[in-house]
Amino acid sequence: MREIVFDTETTGLSFAGGDRLVEIGCVEMVNRVETGRTFHAYYHPERGMPAEAQAVHGITEAFLSDKPKFADAVHDLVDFLGDAPLVAHNAGFDFSFLNGELQKCGRPIVHVGRMVDTLQIARSRHPGAKHTLDALCSRFGVDRSHRVLHGALLDAQLLAQVYVELMGGRQIGLGLVSDVAAVESVQVAVRKPVTVRPPRTFRASATELAAHAAFVAKLQDPLWGVEAFE
Repeated sequence: MREIVFDTETTGLSFAGGDRLVEIGCVEMVNRVETGRTFHAYYHPERGMPAEAQAVHGITEAFLSDKPKFADAVHDLVDFLGDAPLVAHNAGFDFSFLNGELQKCGRPIVHVGRMVDTLQIARSRHPGAKHTLDALCSRFGVDRSHRVLHGALLDAQLLAQVYVELMGGRQIGLGLVSDVAAVESVQVAVRKPVTVRPPRTFRASATELAAHAAFVAKLQDPLWGVEAFE
């Protein structure tokens, strides 16, 4: 069972809003054991790098100035990904940029059925806890002391270790292939749009208020006292 754990760094939060992918890091796993094969690439975003994004990952416009455009180097990434399931933390974000770049250069997008979201897995297995990658590393004792800024390959390597723990622990790789195949697989359902109904206002009409006042006037020696209505 081949899987690819990956992470991306971008110029911002929205591909549709004009942001672009600038870095991708991938870690190959077979039967949830790292094989040692990785893929790591930087891409020229064809736009500037906002200061707030640079503060997160430390990637500058100058550093990216000689890097290839995504469309010019996409074949290497596609070859590495193959048809394996793709594991990411908050995978919807990473998929939106990966598929946005693939679509932009005329390549087939990655079907959402290949998406494995470790954030959703963590929420279902540890409700109420913190589910950031840092928090999960702390929970499972994954060493992240060498992580100063976000980096796609480093984060993918940390996530690979976290993913194994979420799916049952490191001992999973010690069994036979047939045993591993029987381990529960997690599929993340695509979230359906939620229709928000406008709040309804309940106010008594003038007729209802008059009827209520007439009813109260008929009460003899009420518990709350007549003065409450005077």
